[in-house]
Amino acid sequence: MVLKESQIDTPLGPMRAIADEKALYLLEFVDRKGLKKEIERLQTKTGQQILHGRTQPLEQIEAELKEYYSGKLQTFQTPFATFGTPFQKRVWEELQKIPFGQTCSYAELAAAIGKPTAFRAVALANGANQLAIIIPCHRVINSSGALGGYGGGIHNKEWLLKHERR
Repeated sequence: MVLKESQIDTPLGPMRAIADEKALYLLEFVDRKGLKKEIERLQTKTGQQILHGRTQPLEQIEAELKEYYSGKLQTFQTPFATFGTPFQKRVWEELQKIPFGQTCSYAELAAAIGKPTAFRAVALANGANQLAIIIPCHRVINSSGALGGYGGGIHNKEWLLKHERR
């Protein structure tokens, strides 16, 4: 397996995408704090060097992001793979069930996975998501209705939520 990376320009700034020939492994805003460590962890988990280049999943996510940002796409079809604990993967699966244009709280997400008191652990798993927008962690807010945190920047979270509500 050889991992390739490319940069995708978006209305919110550039995003970095990493994939092999079969799946997307990372999609993050380039100014995300900790992005370098995320990429290092990905290299460690896959045992692969990351080279600049293009693959079919990279081409597909770039096209789908253009459609998403233009308001024409609500569901991504780019194949992806995640690396995480069973708990993290369960949270990420549940994140994908949040309907486009809607939000849920960390507490609601914790209850949905059968762990109603684990909202802090859910928040940590949410923050460990390496596939921004595709696994819609930006749709999770505080119980009070406040936006809460977002690895891609709170301004981007606010923009994405407004965009999806249009």
